[in-house]
Amino acid sequence: MVRALLLALALCVSAVAAAQPASQPAKPAAKPAAKSALKPAARVRPAWAELTAEQQEVLAPLKPDWEKLEPASRAKWIGIAKRYPKMKSAEQERVQKRMQLWANLSPEQRRQARENYKRIAKVPPERRGDLRQQWAEYQSLPPEERQDPAPLSPEPARKHKP
Repeated sequence: MVRALLLALALCVSAVAAAQPASQPAKPAAKPAAKSALKPAARVRPAWAELTAEQQEVLAPLKPDWEKLEPASRAKWIGIAKRYPKMKSAEQERVQKRMQLWANLSPEQRRQARENYKRIAKVPPERRGDLRQQWAEYQSLPPEERQDPAPLSPEPARKHKP
């Protein structure tokens, strides 16, 4: 999305520059705008080939989608890859399993997971234990008895006395 916007901006700037008559010099403001439009696209690094062999091994489940990831996401995954060798084997297995699950999600499922994470982060810490318990109970249900979980609300439902 950002790349598309930057491309559109670059095309607009170049179209304006091309539309100016040759006798008029280009406005100085147009040149810095073109440079700034190119900088974010150049920051979409590192490319997969620029990762170390160790980073590529740790992040292997993400390889098919690596070029589509935003710079911030790449930086987070690289941070995980840097911490990975210091993790205990159980934690490494958990990271690999979750990375594989994430890589297998559709873009819509990823969007939904991000939204759910943001909602849970807003829940007060004293309620998070309740959420964990409810989640454990939900997970213990047979698949045919599971329903879509109710949306999280930051405030617990209050019972009104008659």
